[in-house]
Amino acid sequence: MELENKTIIVTGASSGMGAAAAKLFASEGANLVLGARRGAELEALAASINKADDRAVFLAGDVRDAGYAAALVDLAGKAFGGLDGAFNNAGIVGEMQPVPDMAIDNWTDVMSVNLTAAFLAAKAQIPAMKARGRGSIVFTSSFVGFSNGGMPGMGAYAASKAGLIGLARSLASDHAAEGIRVNALLPGGTITPAGGEGDPAALEFIAGLHPMKRMATPVEIAQAALFLLSDRSSFMTGSPMIADGGVSVRLV
Repeated sequence: MELENKTIIVTGASSGMGAAAAKLFASEGANLVLGARRGAELEALAASINKADDRAVFLAGDVRDAGYAAALVDLAGKAFGGLDGAFNNAGIVGEMQPVPDMAIDNWTDVMSVNLTAAFLAAKAQIPAMKARGRGSIVFTSSFVGFSNGGMPGMGAYAASKAGLIGLARSLASDHAAEGIRVNALLPGGTITPAGGEGDPAALEFIAGLHPMKRMATPVEIAQAALFLLSDRSSFMTGSPMIADGGVSVRLV
């Protein structure tokens, strides 16, 4: 199993890619600390995982809160004895508006959930991984933060996701010698609530942007996150790993 006896934090775990990743990681032997705002959904997910094996705990909270980031790490230590990895996946799209029309509150919200929360997560997680002598952190970025083609109306989202790539590269440089790897995962359009799930017109438009003419399933992106968290990617750090169905090639 790829994550046998490793303890992994997953944020944004209540739905979409986070929930898919939690189930996949559990099937690969991981102990899980599940985080998101929606406690009922986290409880249900943990219960479904624990039917097979008692390997998931959860804590609801706001990823923008430094205390919550620390509490997830503390829970990993109390429940499983330490922390080996983190899939820092929580994020929002926000309002899609040209920057001159964008509310400052929208900019602030997107930056705080997508980028500042990742900083807070890493700040809490890295000392625990240093104590372990190893670790792997994965941030969910996006092709929107990478492609030279840009996406109209997504200034805040694109800036936050590009920032995650820069943060991952800086952290990778700082902590590689300590055995801690940090990478960014760049999905393309994915069938999740944030990706237009339930809106056929939106799904059709987003799918059409991709040369593969479809969107990813959450499990496909979870498989990429699994690779980055596992020892199979042991020589990868500071990498923006693209899993986007070719959309960034089309937009370059």
